[in-house]
Amino acid sequence: MYWQNPAETALNELRTAPWVRFAALALSSIFFLVDPFAAIGSFLAITASADAAKRSRMARKACITCFIVLTSFALCGQIIFRMFGITLPAFEVAGGLILLLIGLDMLEAKRSPTQEASGDTEEASTKEDAGIVPLGIPMLAGPGAISSVMVLVGQVPSFWHWEMGAILGAIALTSFISYWVLSGAGRIRTVLGETGIRILVRIMGLLLVALAMQFFVNGLTDLGVIPRHE
Repeated sequence: MYWQNPAETALNELRTAPWVRFAALALSSIFFLVDPFAAIGSFLAITASADAAKRSRMARKACITCFIVLTSFALCGQIIFRMFGITLPAFEVAGGLILLLIGLDMLEAKRSPTQEASGDTEEASTKEDAGIVPLGIPMLAGPGAISSVMVLVGQVPSFWHWEMGAILGAIALTSFISYWVLSGAGRIRTVLGETGIRILVRIMGLLLVALAMQFFVNGLTDLGVIPRHE
């Protein structure tokens, strides 16, 4: 008879726990869409004439804006669904399409137009509040990240359920990591180089495309277009 280490058994049970799977899904989907690494080039261009202290303040302001925007949609997601009569399957399909388009752009190592319009970087370099717009929104908290949060919130049975805590925790952790990445953008760019950043963005784009297709399939399944397999 095969003997399994108790520690290994506990680890396997932890990996298959529903809360672990949902927390990993929430963190990966939100982080890949916020994608602070892809914003390094724009951030450095916007803050080219700023000293280290101002650059850090702008990074902090951008990440706080990202946290506030995504948290607001997480807390109001259920209300928005009910107000406009939007069903979760419909939003999963729509959100999946948005994420797919963003993921395809990331596979080419470029920012989606929904996250960074042409001319945003040049215009923002002359603004004092560039940390809020366009850095905080839409470069970090763009339509893709908002859609992902809304889809995740749609799967939460009630406001006080543990899934809501996982979503809010994922938003907070993503915002903190984004601040760490942007405040150290110069060092990260030096270490990874343009090639390293592009490779990292492409890997995240590939994972995002897979996640988008999963949202899309889930929506079609819930709508009854695709038969459900138990």
